Amino acid sequence: MPRTLPITLAAGLALLVAHGGPAAAQAGKAEAPIPAATLALMAHKGVTAASPVLFRAYKKESEIEVWKKGPSGYVFIKTFPICRWSGQLGPKRRSGDRQTPEGFYTVPRGQMNPNSHYYLSFDVGYPNAYDRAHGSTGSAVMVHGICSSMGCFAMTDGTVGEIYAIARDALKGGQAAFQFQSYPFRMTAEAMARHRLDPNIAFWRELKAGSDRFEASREELQVSVAAGRYAFAPSRNPAVEAAVATRRAVEDARIAALAETGEPAVRITYSDGGQNAFWAAYTARGGTVGDISRPEALAFAGQEVVVVPAHRAPRPVPQSVWAAWAAADSVLSPRRMAGFVPVYERAADPFGALAAPLPTRYGDGLPSWLAAGLGGRVPGSPNLPGATPGLLASAEGP
Repeated sequence: MPRTLPITLAAGLALLVAHGGPAAAQAGKAEAPIPAATLALMAHKGVTAASPVLFRAYKKESEIEVWKKGPSGYVFIKTFPICRWSGQLGPKRRSGDRQTPEGFYTVPRGQMNPNSHYYLSFDVGYPNAYDRAHGSTGSAVMVHGICSSMGCFAMTDGTVGEIYAIARDALKGGQAAFQFQSYPFRMTAEAMARHRLDPNIAFWRELKAGSDRFEASREELQVSVAAGRYAFAPSRNPAVEAAVATRRAVEDARIAALAETGEPAVRITYSDGGQNAFWAAYTARGGTVGDISRPEALAFAGQEVVVVPAHRAPRPVPQSVWAAWAAADSVLSPRRMAGFVPVYERAADPFGALAAPLPTRYGDGLPSWLAAGLGGRVPGSPNLPGATPGLLASAEGP
């Protein structure tokens, strides 16, 4: 038994040397294929590994979504849990503020880093034109491995390996650069109404305009900066542009109605960023993700401060709001049936598109919603080390 470890190490070293040493090992990580389960998800949505890709990040929910371009626009593929982000909700302003940025960024091939110290990574492109217009400073904001953030989106090695492969294959397929959209939270009317008194609300309204446009059009955003504000080019398709306008009118009416009918106004504070609840559950069960930056700060993540409490007796919804909703619903309902307004169709569980567990060899595990009391097991999917017996090891969404 004592001889096993030295022999294994010697064999591993011999194999490493035979295949070119550390450089070859690093190149192997950067060229690892997209998992078969994810390719199957893509095929089911009518896209391929070479199809253009787009990513959407949400800080409060600690998630990164993958979208791929199909014949009728971008389609949702799957979601990855963020292991760690740092700072507060709100944009990054200066170097060293630990803020994870918010906005619309572009990632060409030159920003992909196969030789990252953090397993694999890509630079999201901060600061962009908007950031520079506002005097924001800083650089090297990455989506990378491990679980330590100083303003980056830290994903762990296993998750960033798959994200990197998805981005790499899209760039190899001919996409010149992919878009990375970063938001403070899911840009719903409810969230906007609750944060209506936050100092960042004017900026977040600009982000919501872009989010709504993408949700309604399924087209990559054509982003510019005008007078220090984000601006978006209209769709070339008049019908799509009409849908965008309708979506914007509906959301504005809903935000106003929620404020009028008693939705509380809040601010959410963080000691230093947060992480997806999945990782907290996973590490609590004994799972390991390596070093976690400022773990003590996670106990104070997402503290909600009520600025204006909810009304005890909700105010009646104004007739003008009911009329706006009714008019918009007549337009949106057929599009919802056709699947053109994904925010209304998003699966209740954010990881519903996972057809298999994340790579366990990197210490990754189950989606957070599976740890919330769901029982049973998917045949052929063993529980992960340290997992509570009975938890599902994988799931397939609707």
